[in-house]
Amino acid sequence: MLPNIGTSVFIQSYKHDGTLHRTWAKGLVLRAQEDVLIVVTHKTWVTESDGRSWYTREPAICFFYPDRWFNIISMIRKTGIYYYCNLASPSIFDGEAIKNIDYDLDVKVYPNRSVDVLDEDEFLTHSEQMDYPSDIIEIVRESMDHLLSMIENEDPPFNRDVVEVLFQEYLREFKKKV
Repeated sequence: MLPNIGTSVFIQSYKHDGTLHRTWAKGLVLRAQEDVLIVVTHKTWVTESDGRSWYTREPAICFFYPDRWFNIISMIRKTGIYYYCNLASPSIFDGEAIKNIDYDLDVKVYPNRSVDVLDEDEFLTHSEQMDYPSDIIEIVRESMDHLLSMIENEDPPFNRDVVEVLFQEYLREFKKKV
């Protein structure tokens, strides 16, 4: 099942133990393909598991994959495109929301192409607390390597032109609707 292009969907991220981690109140579906859902968030209400809420400041093109253990958020700022990558289970759309399980590790990519790997300590703590199976730990580690390779090679969506084309498509086709 794929959402309809131009519709709004919820985005829900869970933890391995089934608790809700973070929700986005809406994302506009820009593309819905078997291998990727591309969703735009802009001034979207986000709620954290501890009850804190905030609005996203800038538009972001989000890439959710049904067969990859990560998702990618490309944030479009005046200073350039920043990427925030979440190591997470493959994303599914169940008719209500895009859903995945967050596995703590994150990668931030700056406009100058520098990279920070984040939350290694959180991954280690949660892997013990929530008893991540060894195969999940291995998949997450392998997915991190794959993601870092994509970044280094500037594979889509880590290519400025790809994100710019998608952002222009959003502005041309959908901005007036949101």
